Amino acid sequence: MAGNPDATAVSPPAQSVEGMSIKGNVPPPQYFLKENAIHPLDSHLPSDSDPIPIIDISLLLSGEEEELQKLKSALTSWGCFQAVGHGISSSFLDKVREVGKQFFALPAEEREKYSRAADGIEGYGNDPILSENQVLDWSYRLFLRLQPLDQRKLQFWPENPTEFREVLDEYGRKVTIIMDVLFKAMAKSLNLIEDSFSSQFGERVVMQTRFNFYLSCPRPDLVLGVKPHSDRSGITVLLQDKEVEGLQILRDGKWFRVSVIPHALVVNLGDQMQIMSNGIFKSVIHRVVTNSERMRISVAMFNEPGEDKEIGPVEGLIDENRPRLYRNVKNYASFNFECFQKGLVPLESVKI
Repeated sequence: MAGNPDATAVSPPAQSVEGMSIKGNVPPPQYFLKENAIHPLDSHLPSDSDPIPIIDISLLLSGEEEELQKLKSALTSWGCFQAVGHGISSSFLDKVREVGKQFFALPAEEREKYSRAADGIEGYGNDPILSENQVLDWSYRLFLRLQPLDQRKLQFWPENPTEFREVLDEYGRKVTIIMDVLFKAMAKSLNLIEDSFSSQFGERVVMQTRFNFYLSCPRPDLVLGVKPHSDRSGITVLLQDKEVEGLQILRDGKWFRVSVIPHALVVNLGDQMQIMSNGIFKSVIHRVVTNSERMRISVAMFNEPGEDKEIGPVEGLIDENRPRLYRNVKNYASFNFECFQKGLVPLESVKI
């Protein structure tokens, strides 16, 4: 989750998340979960079962009709799935995780060389604090733009570990291929021409990544790694920690655990795909819980339309039986970020 906030950032708490985690200090109230417009405090425990669909990308690539219908079902009912058969080797996924872990294991002063500016998004640190009432996340993140190439800010790309830049660049190219397959398959599943969604992204598609570092928390019952939100992206591809769970998704008022399948990728749709599909595909609300014992890492890749592109529902998905649900919108990313920090639902404000 990221954007270009216009509001002036508020000063962070006196104690850092890392310091509180190491000392086992109880977090201050700024970190405590509150009821908000996205979802009230838990009324259900996460499901013990894991019903989240599993989709084989290789079968989509070969045009397997049964897998295409499974994809449509997953995205209309859940808005997410676990992707297997994606063509990225398990050893390379391990390497992506490892360069992230190596970066976070560096001394704080080394990591802070890549700190985001006070009014910026890219770089290392915590998310900006935009209001005194903002619930803070128990996490650090390294947020970087990969595409367009001329918009990379390499001053935020770690040089230590030495393989970091090379690994991230290669991972970005591999994930882009997966996203291209998914855009075509999603269109085909709705009987649209293949580029019905991808054409709205333009020639200068934005690709960004976020390495998430979730430290152990002495009060996992009160504090979240990331508060409930939907992504602003078209598609988000998440590489989970290989061992530690934490991601949960909301469906029908109930939270569901997303189990760790070590070499699967979790794919979820963002708000912009829900808009473009005229509400047929779902942008899933999700959160990250904390635990009191272990650190967790994840790596998210997001793609978004070029910043000058206006998106809206595909005309082929609008008719008398399904009228247009959303207005066209430009620069949805910045708007989504502001709503996320305020605990509001951005999609509600672009409804007709």
